[in-house]
Amino acid sequence: MALGDSTTVGVGDPMNGSTTDLSGAGARPGEGWRGWASLLADSLASSHRVTFSNFATSGATVPAVATDQLPEAVSTGPIDIASLIVGVNDTLRSTFDAGRIRDCLYLCAEELTARGALLLTVRFHDHGQVFGLPVWLRRPLWQRIEQVNLAYDDLHAKFGGIRLDMADYPEVYRRDFWSIDRLHPGERGHRTLARAFADELARRGLQIDVPPELDCAYRPPSRWADALWLVREGVPWLGRRAHDLVPWAARMAVTQFHPSPGPLALPPSTGSEVRRLEA
Repeated sequence: MALGDSTTVGVGDPMNGSTTDLSGAGARPGEGWRGWASLLADSLASSHRVTFSNFATSGATVPAVATDQLPEAVSTGPIDIASLIVGVNDTLRSTFDAGRIRDCLYLCAEELTARGALLLTVRFHDHGQVFGLPVWLRRPLWQRIEQVNLAYDDLHAKFGGIRLDMADYPEVYRRDFWSIDRLHPGERGHRTLARAFADELARRGLQIDVPPELDCAYRPPSRWADALWLVREGVPWLGRRAHDLVPWAARMAVTQFHPSPGPLALPPSTGSEVRRLEA
């Protein structure tokens, strides 16, 4: 069972041919997204009877997963394996709230593990390095990502499961790991994720006769394709998000000229979000 955002939907890994439409709803007519979760499920099916349900939605935030995806997921009964990979969209919004993110992740983990699920999670890498952002913007973005990572650290310590630290994979910072927008993994990235989780499951004694294949069918985007996508998709997307992102980015830039208030830490959890979600 898979919960999360567009990465778990499979955006960036076209099923039937390459596409530059990464707007979120899906590929062009006649195509579809495959993705790491589907690749992993297919691999597990080589050795086991598998039922695979993917509840992930493009653009999902952590609270959205807890309120929209989780209830449907847990209503299906016992769960053997559940992935919970979400949080990047939260870091790109002015409404970012690390305490709420942690509360919602805890709720998801509690509900999933209570039904027998082994959790699959990640620790996010430095997205700013992938994007090639200037230091003044990369540093505060990383601070937000690290707050999400700290929540996942606590989650892993309490509920266990399998967690991939993306920073441990050097290929994460290679261009061919990513799709044309550099936010979603490309075919190579999705295959790498699927294989990494399969390898960890195998180390735990789960038989997998046919591990996910690492060879790719499609070439990574060229520089020309990068530039074309920026004009057709990237700039319009930035325009749509400017009312939210620009004030946030400006505030972050200003904070770089002030002394740090202290070590990075998550804000105290009030539990209010969990109570609201359970109500």
